[in-house]
Amino acid sequence: MVFDVDGKVRARAQRETTQHFPHPGWVEQDATELWKNTQHVISQALKDIDGSEALLLRGVGVTTQRETTIAWDTTTGKPLAPAIVWQDTRTQEWIDEYFSDNQRARITQITGLPVTAYFSASKMRWLLDNSSDVRAALHRGTLALGTPDSWLTWNLSGGIDGGAHITDVTNASRTMLFDLERLEWSTEMCELFGVPVESLPRVVSSIGQLATGRGVVDGIPIACILGDQQAASFGQRATSPGATKNTYGTGNFLMTNTGTSVVRSRHGLITTVAYQRDGEPACYALEGSVAVSGSLIQWLRDNLGIISSAPEIEDLAGSVSDNGGVYFVPAFSGLFAPYWRPDARGVIVGLTRFATKAHIARAALEATAFQTLDVIAASQNDLGSTLTELRVDGGMVVNNLLMQFQADILGIPVTSPITLETTALGAAFGAGLATGVWANETELDAHRAEGKRWDPAMSEAEREERIAQWHKAVTKSLDWTD
Repeated sequence: MVFDVDGKVRARAQRETTQHFPHPGWVEQDATELWKNTQHVISQALKDIDGSEALLLRGVGVTTQRETTIAWDTTTGKPLAPAIVWQDTRTQEWIDEYFSDNQRARITQITGLPVTAYFSASKMRWLLDNSSDVRAALHRGTLALGTPDSWLTWNLSGGIDGGAHITDVTNASRTMLFDLERLEWSTEMCELFGVPVESLPRVVSSIGQLATGRGVVDGIPIACILGDQQAASFGQRATSPGATKNTYGTGNFLMTNTGTSVVRSRHGLITTVAYQRDGEPACYALEGSVAVSGSLIQWLRDNLGIISSAPEIEDLAGSVSDNGGVYFVPAFSGLFAPYWRPDARGVIVGLTRFATKAHIARAALEATAFQTLDVIAASQNDLGSTLTELRVDGGMVVNNLLMQFQADILGIPVTSPITLETTALGAAFGAGLATGVWANETELDAHRAEGKRWDPAMSEAEREERIAQWHKAVTKSLDWTD
């Protein structure tokens, strides 16, 4: 996406990335496809603006999925194995057996993260243990390990011809190898997981002159790198302590800014880095990560054939007045925040002969809102505050039925910005801030305009009953795997 000085979209291009599911619990992508798609959409977007404007490009911001893990050879530029996606749970059994309670507490103390297969460290360990190509590259001294931001930045800045192997503090904070307070790789964590620190990217700030583009962005500064949810927060201008946003994408991600304070969650949330400007202290956040939201709609489309395209879900769900007593807990990869139950699996409960595919569709949409309710409750308990408004963004925000139900079940207004792609906007804001397009963050605040608003319309009695039924449904998903 290309943005101008007013924060408006001037050009965009997109291409879907293929997901592969070779075994139950495994989720993979082709890193070569990620890079090819990136080159394609950049070239396409630049074609959509005339040549004179293209010459005025000031900076590039990179924002990607986070915990996904990629290994490549720095001499050939080729991936050494399929990328292991953040949703992948293949390492959970190893994690359950390998770490003592004391080690788990130490990991959380240093990294701010619960010990699960969600994060990158165990994925890197799996690649080292199971790929002879990865081990061979390590022995040759040509192994690079990283997340999609480091893979794409390395390629965008030259690849085998001097590419910068870097990652920013937000992405590093999702690996389970990063010292949250010292803002550097933890030697202790790298040794514990058996990950060679020399293969990891150099950690840099999120916003600054980070690298110089080559190829499709030749000569343009790469001036911002942010994890996708941190970028969405920055784009939503949820940058003051207590400000909260929720992004509805493949998964669902709530982020509450805590300023320069590292707040340790007591209610199942993640402590993470929100962003860091070059030369300034880092800002932190509490995050609630939900594994399955938009991907549940894809599952209804691709696996069950209930719909033929994602937008059909709203009409189908809206054809019935309520869920008919049906609740859907989409714990396909276990339950993430605030439960952290890898033993959970997806369940549909409350089925009767009355239930139709429309009720299942409605229950699937409502599951996203209920999961958001759970992480907001955890955030409020951690911070001792009450949320009065939820800022939302992401692809599912176009679904009015979902957003209205979200406001209803929370009992507070829900608002979306005019630019729903706040993840891309946040990366652009960061790049523009680093290159002088905007002088300060106050200028950025002026570009956050409210697009739509949903006010709650559900009675308190109904709200409490529906929430109680949801929590009852969650209990039915637990203890499914040993």
